[in-house]
Amino acid sequence: MNEPFDPPPADTPARARFLQVFLAQRGRMESLVSRRVGCRATAADLVQDLFLRFWRRPQVEVEALDSYLMRCAGNIAIDHLRSEGARERVTDSLAEPLQPSLDSEPQAALEADSDLRRIEAALRQLPERTRHIFLLNRIHGRTYGEIAKVMNLSQSAVEKHMMRALEACKASVAVDPEQSRKPGSAPR
Repeated sequence: MNEPFDPPPADTPARARFLQVFLAQRGRMESLVSRRVGCRATAADLVQDLFLRFWRRPQVEVEALDSYLMRCAGNIAIDHLRSEGARERVTDSLAEPLQPSLDSEPQAALEADSDLRRIEAALRQLPERTRHIFLLNRIHGRTYGEIAKVMNLSQSAVEKHMMRALEACKASVAVDPEQSRKPGSAPR
């Protein structure tokens, strides 16, 4: 799938400059994206997609093009991880209707569904960085050390974000949904 990259001819000085800077930064961009997504082949594809996005649009003059390209590479890695998470959530939601039919007690299935909705709501309320760390660990299977390296954090900071996320999930299922619906009642 990764064929050698043969760039199109540069027809303007701005395009020639872009091509020169892009080719000079390509290895660094692929390394950055690879560290974040965990796959060199995916990183190469994403960086090539980044090139095509820039090549197809009207030239924008950027003073520090090399830094700008590195920032864009980091952003495409994050976008990729987000889309992978969304794809997994859709796949999981398609499989959900099968679970209640396999469960011997319909009430248990309803309670599990309710818990899942409350956990999802709690995760949506978390700060973006905490939610991202939680998803990298629990959905993508990344270790705390890998997450710390990718996000330029200490492992201790990653652990603290995970504790917050797990506490939020735990608290969301500890609340009795019947109690929280009654006016004037405090959640347990």
